[in-house]
Amino acid sequence: MSEHHLTNYFMIKTLALLSLNLGIALGFNQQAPIRLTAEPTANTRSDRGTTIYNEEASLGFDEQLWGKSGDKLAMVKSIDNSLRYLDTPAAIKAYQNYAVQGISRDRVRRSLVRFRQLVNTSRSAGELQAAVKKEFVFYQSIGKDNKGTVKFTGYYEPIYQASRQQTAEFKYPLYKLPANFSSWKDPQPERLMLEGADGLQGSKSSLAGNEIFWMRDRFEAILVQIQGSAEFNLTDGTKTTVGFAGGTNFAYSSIGKELAKDGKVTPSQLTLPGIIRYFQDNPQELDVYIPRYKRFIFMKETFNGQPMGSINVPVTADRSIATDKSMMPPGALALVYTELPYASGSSIQQKLVSRYVLDQDTGSAITGPGRVDYFMGKGKVAGDRAGVTGGPGQLYYLLLKS
Repeated sequence: MSEHHLTNYFMIKTLALLSLNLGIALGFNQQAPIRLTAEPTANTRSDRGTTIYNEEASLGFDEQLWGKSGDKLAMVKSIDNSLRYLDTPAAIKAYQNYAVQGISRDRVRRSLVRFRQLVNTSRSAGELQAAVKKEFVFYQSIGKDNKGTVKFTGYYEPIYQASRQQTAEFKYPLYKLPANFSSWKDPQPERLMLEGADGLQGSKSSLAGNEIFWMRDRFEAILVQIQGSAEFNLTDGTKTTVGFAGGTNFAYSSIGKELAKDGKVTPSQLTLPGIIRYFQDNPQELDVYIPRYKRFIFMKETFNGQPMGSINVPVTADRSIATDKSMMPPGALALVYTELPYASGSSIQQKLVSRYVLDQDTGSAITGPGRVDYFMGKGKVAGDRAGVTGGPGQLYYLLLKS
């Protein structure tokens, strides 16, 4: 789960309703354009600036559900997670005054139930695609440019070594939420004030006594906070997990962008692997750049639990996304169309895909209609994939026609 920061501002100002069957955009934003197209677009632009087209990757053709390595069971499980959420008081409240005409909790729920049936009964990606186009209407995010362009990033659950006790090797702490956190007044303290430039303020920190785990790599400790969850192999031979517990009210800021701004990395190095390599080669720079990430994240032990989304259900690898929940419908069925990285032997290759997903999470860096964070799963391969995800694409929500 990426960092959580929830508000109550609905999608009416930032989501255009695109009726693909009628070929028009019925905008609740007065500036929403009318689009004279009867079919969903199957084009996207890569970072290389070239338009990519693939017949099989047209919207709704999700071949990853089938085959020996298909994840149909994971898809069904993710749908069930959203259905469970939609029966909660939190979902009732979220949809009670939803400001976009035609989007309701009942319609979202019925759409998920029907889509689940289609996933189980369809025999191929093409059969499912045909059924979806026949029975569902598409709502497209207007994106960051009012033209549907959405920036995709990836997140994951890392696996690291950690200790329950501070040692000479494991010296960088993760903290639980302080008991008096709800009474912290503005302006809240910045990261530098809480942990010091080197992250080793120890007993001098106002957080002393709230340590729950210690890590031996400072940047790994930061990544746990940014990703919002982690699995730990502990020094005593046991395993456990941690999850997001809360955070100070500073906006998310990118350490990588700070490095790029200062000319420390090139645009091609502005990936998670590139940033990690930079700090491995220049460890003294950690004390300079980590304090620029002013927001401080608190963790809690989740005892080998699954990474959880902001709607309080587990997120599923390749089937869960994070969006701005003040704008997008929580728990709803969505479709992403973009280039995503996949492991191919010892390398990572980009592939243009159309993926059915569930909107189950959010993040402090995921704001506006032009941002989506795609959950890659757990472990090193997932981290390698997440670290090089960052291209444009489109985001659609699927609802039954009636």
